[in-house]
Amino acid sequence: MKTRWLALAVVLTLALMPRDGRAQSTGDSRAKQAGSLRQNYPNPFNPETRSDFWVDEACVKGQSTQHKVSVKIYNILSQLVAVPVLQGSAGSVAGGQRLENVLLPGCATYTWFWNGNYDRTSQEAASGVYVVVLEVDGKRVDIKRMLNAK
Repeated sequence: MKTRWLALAVVLTLALMPRDGRAQSTGDSRAKQAGSLRQNYPNPFNPETRSDFWVDEACVKGQSTQHKVSVKIYNILSQLVAVPVLQGSAGSVAGGQRLENVLLPGCATYTWFWNGNYDRTSQEAASGVYVVVLEVDGKRVDIKRMLNAK
């Protein structure tokens, strides 16, 4: 039964992916975005994964601003599964802090880490497709799909 669910997840992931392998554009140029996610690695993952994200590409050198940043992981039913943690420290933000409304300086790249467990538990998340969402200053700026394959 597990293999059938995994096969269904793989088919759904492949069916939903853009044909050219790049994220679909919303018409805005990347320079106007407040941030972006890179694809998680490894993908598919088991049990943990991480990825880089950047904040405020359009900043002027020496004039970095603070941004309220959240990274959240949802299942395909749009239910919150986890909030990953910041890997390494960034300014006044310590590594290991949950990435939920954290003030981060712009003009920088950061790394998030998820141990594969449901939020604030030791229970491993089920196999399947998950969506990671980057929010900067309260606006969704990027979304990536990832696959948990046990």
